Amino acid sequence: VQLVESGGGLVQAGGSLRLSCVASGSIFRIRNMGMFRQAPGKERAVVAAIDTINPGTEPHYADSVKGRFTISRDSEKSTLTLQMNSLRPEDTAMYYCAASSYHCPGRVCSDSLEYDYWGQGTQVTVSS
Repeated sequence: VQLVESGGGLVQAGGSLRLSCVASGSIFRIRNMGMFRQAPGKERAVVAAIDTINPGTEPHYADSVKGRFTISRDSEKSTLTLQMNSLRPEDTAMYYCAASSYHCPGRVCSDSLEYDYWGQGTQVTVSS
């Protein structure tokens, strides 16, 4: 599975950005997709994740982005989108698209250790 992100950039606080991630290759292996972020000096952490096998499963969001970010994917699960609104300076980070072949019973996989495919990352910078 190959993942390619796009859509990062520089935006003022309160603004919006949309990140996209296109999956190719053995996409039949994918059971979950997510966006993670890593700021300098911090660990990589989940921003949002979605179950691509069971469309009725509620997506997972980090508490810090609930109500501001929305994750979605197309029905062929080849494209993941993260709509980011009301951006804050603390959202500044490198954002990574990830795909998981794991099955996480009763929940969306949200730990980075549960993801086995990663994109190259796209920088998001929010100025105050």
